[in-house]
Amino acid sequence: MKRAEIESQNRYLLARQREFRLAADVVADAWMRFSEVVSVAVIGSVAKPLWKEIPRFREFRRAGIAVWHECADVDLALWVDSQDRLGELRRALSAALRHAFESGVGISVVSHQVDVFLFEPESDRYLGRLCKFNECPKGKPDCLVPGCGSIPFNRKIAEFEPYSDILCGSENAILYRRGSGRVRSALELPGVE
Repeated sequence: MKRAEIESQNRYLLARQREFRLAADVVADAWMRFSEVVSVAVIGSVAKPLWKEIPRFREFRRAGIAVWHECADVDLALWVDSQDRLGELRRALSAALRHAFESGVGISVVSHQVDVFLFEPESDRYLGRLCKFNECPKGKPDCLVPGCGSIPFNRKIAEFEPYSDILCGSENAILYRRGSGRVRSALELPGVE
């Protein structure tokens, strides 16, 4: 494999992380107007400097060539003190991403590439995930999981328990905090040097 191909792949993977970070900023901005939103943070691989690994891409895997980690989506932690308007939060996320794309902000991230983990303020108790469907219940097999939709647009995933360290480092990746406003841009998070 040519060095130029490896460098091109690495540039793409870094650019994709940057695009997901821009999307996180766009969504955080959209959610700032909701009174129930206490905080928004980026979590997962989008929040961290990427690392080299042998990827799933066949040509790189077969040759044993490590490239930057591939960010497949952006994970957001959303602390809310009410779940009454989860459907409106979902619509705001979708509309903000669509508007950003149409206005030429430079992102092509769609709502199903944003995974939103809901947390209770203060206790950090996991509440569920923000549903991606446009109605609740949607009548899909995912909606049949016990407890899914008992609070509209709070999605339950069968047998899912978040890792105990899911919020590890999230304090340094807070984008918005009620009372403080915008804390930082996701673009300011540490990256590859």
